[in-house]
Amino acid sequence: MAMFVLYESSSGYALFDVHGLNEIGQNVEAVQSSVSDLARFGQVVKLTAFHPWQTAQDALNQVNAVSEGFMSEELRSFLELNLPKAEEGKETKFSLGVSDPKLGSCISEATKIPCQSNEFVQELLRGVRQHFDSFINDFKPGGLEKPQVGLALSYSRAKVKYNVNKEDHMVIQTISLLDTLDKDINSYAMRTREWYSPHFPELDKIVNYDNYMYAQASKIIEDKSKLSEEHVTILTEVLGDEDKARELVEAGQASMGPDLSPLDLLHAQTFAQGVIDLTDYRKKLYDYLVVKVKDVAPNLAALIGETVAARLISHAGSLRNLAKHPSSTLQILGAERALRRALRTGGKTPKHGLIVHSSFIGRASARNKGRMARCLAAKCSIAARVDYFGDSSSADFGEKLRVEVEERLDSLHNVYAMEEVLEDEEIVDASGEEIDEEEAADDVE
Repeated sequence: MAMFVLYESSSGYALFDVHGLNEIGQNVEAVQSSVSDLARFGQVVKLTAFHPWQTAQDALNQVNAVSEGFMSEELRSFLELNLPKAEEGKETKFSLGVSDPKLGSCISEATKIPCQSNEFVQELLRGVRQHFDSFINDFKPGGLEKPQVGLALSYSRAKVKYNVNKEDHMVIQTISLLDTLDKDINSYAMRTREWYSPHFPELDKIVNYDNYMYAQASKIIEDKSKLSEEHVTILTEVLGDEDKARELVEAGQASMGPDLSPLDLLHAQTFAQGVIDLTDYRKKLYDYLVVKVKDVAPNLAALIGETVAARLISHAGSLRNLAKHPSSTLQILGAERALRRALRTGGKTPKHGLIVHSSFIGRASARNKGRMARCLAAKCSIAARVDYFGDSSSADFGEKLRVEVEERLDSLHNVYAMEEVLEDEEIVDASGEEIDEEEAADDVE
């Protein structure tokens, strides 16, 4: 049986006739030995046809099609024009060797040309690639390297091109940066309180629940001995309460805290300004995360919220990996250490991982958290696959899935509320006799 080999070069399609099989046979080692010898290999493989690219864009389109295992119309015309015509109803007396099995399957389905892609064909293509410039006489010195470099750059640029619908790298970096900022803000706030509270201990008692507000107040007050009625208006804007602002001014005037040197106050103000700047930046970064997650995974964000969706994507490594996870894996994503410990010790496996931060799990009762985690994980798996594999950027699927999860949560509340009533109270019929709990449950249904 005759054999042809298709080679996709950076300059165009090339078709070779392997007519010396009797000399080397189908032995891979024989092919390898002949590849190193151009004289011998040139007797085995002969160039049949060559179709050069017309433009750089045409070359990029053809290479993209081949890399995806797709036969373009240009390739089909090239093969039909240069390969022997197959008679209808008769077995084809030749085969075509290709580098990619997926491309071979596509060619076979479309043209009925038998294709093969095995180690023998790969060795033939290796020899063609090594001596390709010797087969094409029209190439000038260096004429093959330039199109190779240009096509490689174009192909790589197209592969890494920014895609807003699938770009999840920024989501992963943003949620990681938010966690880092939270740690830094807490560290700076702790240092601010430790540095400034000896000077004005009453401030720590009046503003004890908000680090950002504490930093702003200490930045405005600076030296407590200089507090006056003029500070009430400014402190009211920060604290949001005029009474508390007046209480703060009065406490500063009567404070028993020691005075700080100008250098110590400078360091305290520096830490306070750091808390303010980092908190303001965190707010802007969170707003960016919300917008970004809605662009990358709108349905997942609509279902469980932007922050939880971002954490799931970050832990999985990408939206693609998250979409490929089954719902059982997604359910315990983030609780891998607890799972391994349970498997090692024979204890209970975790019911949920990162999805515990969802409001659905928090609203469920203790006995229903596992059921809600399974339900929510199943819906999240669907939403992630719609976001990654779907073409639409709307959040309609996510909104619908959220409604279904809400209905499931309500049904669990209703079912177990009735069970608690049946367990805690004796059900008595109208005649005053006790009735069986199963009969009572049937009456309720």
